Amino acid sequence: MAPGGGRQRGGAGPVRRDGLRDAPFLPPLPGGGVSAEGRARFAAEARSERPDLALLCLLLATEADPELDERAMDRAQIELDRLAGMLPYGLRGGAAWASAVTELLGGRLGFHGTPADYDRLSSSLLHEVLLRRRGLPILLSVVWLEVARRAGAPVYGLGLPGHFVVGFGDPEEGVVVDPFAGGAPLGAGPAEPAGGPRTPARTLDIVLRILNNIRAWAATRPEQSGVALWALDLSLLLPSHPASLRYERARVLVERGQFVAGAAELEAYAEVVGAVDAAAAARVRAEALSARALLN
Repeated sequence: MAPGGGRQRGGAGPVRRDGLRDAPFLPPLPGGGVSAEGRARFAAEARSERPDLALLCLLLATEADPELDERAMDRAQIELDRLAGMLPYGLRGGAAWASAVTELLGGRLGFHGTPADYDRLSSSLLHEVLLRRRGLPILLSVVWLEVARRAGAPVYGLGLPGHFVVGFGDPEEGVVVDPFAGGAPLGAGPAEPAGGPRTPARTLDIVLRILNNIRAWAATRPEQSGVALWALDLSLLLPSHPASLRYERARVLVERGQFVAGAAELEAYAEVVGAVDAAAAARVRAEALSARALLN
């Protein structure tokens, strides 16, 4: 897996062509389920030279599970090491690695996904996926990636439209498996999958996509707005993120009855947007006024 991003300091950078903003190092945001220390650790790991995917997923999961302490996180890491130790030595080539990892995880151990897993927040939490051996495609892919990587396999994640899978060997080989389907092969050869070329996903892209899934899960459950808030908070701690997440966070604060805080964030977002779209900034400022009016 290609490492994602290095350390960065200073003010917010310009919005890039892909819609992401190179963000400054931000202090932990208020709200959510963990300590400021936990969020600072998440932010620091995300900005390290080689972010640890498993650690970021576990730190993310502490927001949802207050019982996931340091010992429990260590147990999850040890389980990934244990699974890697069950793979044979001396494998060569993407096809051999794909076969071995799939036979272990999808075959002997039964890791896979079902439609019902989309209804569970636990399907987006790495320690729960290791326990249940069920999860969303991207979390099952994280298990495949981390186990294979620990065993020395050439492995990478691959984000497809609406799905996430794992590749082995050189991306040009096209050895790709679907962990959600227990590791079923998606074909071999250099042909491109639907949606574009096989470009390995960076660690931080994977983490942001997991957080996007959590936000989508919470969006259909108004009673889970707190989950949406901490998923947004962590997304905003990543070195690069969609600038629109600030607007979304402001809207969630207003929905939760935090009208002053929400209005303040709307106004701050309007200042950013105003540099490129005055009409949009005016609409956002009108929303901020409406939010403050709810105090009356």
